[in-house]
Amino acid sequence: MKLYIGNKNYSSWSMRPWVLLRQYDLPFEEVKLRFDSFSADSQFKTRLAGVARGGKVPVLVEDDGFVVWDTLAIAEYLAEKFPALPLWPADARQRARARCCCAEMHAGFGALRQHCGMNIEAHLPEVGARLLAEQPAVRADLDRLVEMWSELLAARAAGSCPFLFGAFGIVDAYFAPVVARLRTYGLPVPPAVQDWADAVWAAPGVQAWVADALAEQDFLPFEEPYRTAR
Repeated sequence: MKLYIGNKNYSSWSMRPWVLLRQYDLPFEEVKLRFDSFSADSQFKTRLAGVARGGKVPVLVEDDGFVVWDTLAIAEYLAEKFPALPLWPADARQRARARCCCAEMHAGFGALRQHCGMNIEAHLPEVGARLLAEQPAVRADLDRLVEMWSELLAARAAGSCPFLFGAFGIVDAYFAPVVARLRTYGLPVPPAVQDWADAVWAAPGVQAWVADALAEQDFLPFEEPYRTAR
C-alpha cells in the first residue's frame, strides 16, 4: 500500500489513516506531497492529479492501482482488510456508536477547524483563550466534543484501556488531530478527557507522526493565520 499525505505539521486529514497504519505496524509506503499552495496549478495539485481526481490527501493506493481517496473510507477499508485488528469495536452497538462519532467529526466542527487549524509545532494558548472568548461557535464545537468524549469515557468498564472503545482504534485516530489542537491552543477540557487525550498523544503511532511533524521545519505562511516566519 502507498499512502499519499501532506505536510505532517498541518495535514489533519492525512494524520488519521497514517497513525492507524503505524500504530499497528501495517506495511505501507508513505508518499508526502508538500503543500506549496492549493491552486489548480500548484505542484501539490499537479502531482496528486495523477493519483486521485479529487485533488486532496490522504489517498491510499494498492499495488494493483486500486485507489481509496476519502479518509473515513480508508479507515473502513483498513478495518475490512485487517479484520483481526481492533480498529472498530467488536460489539455491534458500540461499533455503530463509534461510527457515529467518526461521521460527526468527518462532517462537522467547522468553526474549530477554521479557527484552530492543526499546527503541531506551534504553541498558541493565548490565541486559544481569545478564540474561546470571541468565537461562540468555537466554544460550541469544543463543548460538543467534550460532551461526546465524556459520555464515551463514562461508559467504559472500570480499569479498562484508556482509549474510547478499549483498544486504540479508528475513533481515537480520528480525534488525534483534535488532541493536537487542544495542545496547540491550550483548550481546556475536564480531567477525564485530558487523561484520554494524553493517552492518545502518547500512542506510538501518534508519537511517530508528531516526531516527523516537528522535524519538518517547513513554515507555510498560508497555513499560519497567527504567526509570521521568524
